[in-house]
Amino acid sequence: MNKVKITVLETTLNTALVSEYGVAGLGVCPFLKEGDVYYADYAKPDGFCDEAWKSIHQFVFALAHGVGKDGSLLYHGEWVSKPGVSINTCSDGLRPVVFKLETTDLESVV
Repeated sequence: MNKVKITVLETTLNTALVSEYGVAGLGVCPFLKEGDVYYADYAKPDGFCDEAWKSIHQFVFALAHGVGKDGSLLYHGEWVSKPGVSINTCSDGLRPVVFKLETTDLESVV
């Protein structure tokens, strides 16, 4: 099992939904910042948002076990053009965070 590199690509704000449903002053995610990098395998990295982890952990686990590295599964060729990469978001519909997950050659220490 290898570690997966998790990069925060974007922190977004759905202004139309926030104007209708959000509390006053709601902004982008305060926990994760664009450019943040984490490494994970089966366990949530220190400092990583619990709710975001719930949204992406199954993709991290699959990549950590080599799924997708050779272009198999994980939608390679259907909408992701690079093997070993998955683009995912957290489940916050008002201020979703976009992640790039990538396989690495860094071995996990279990």
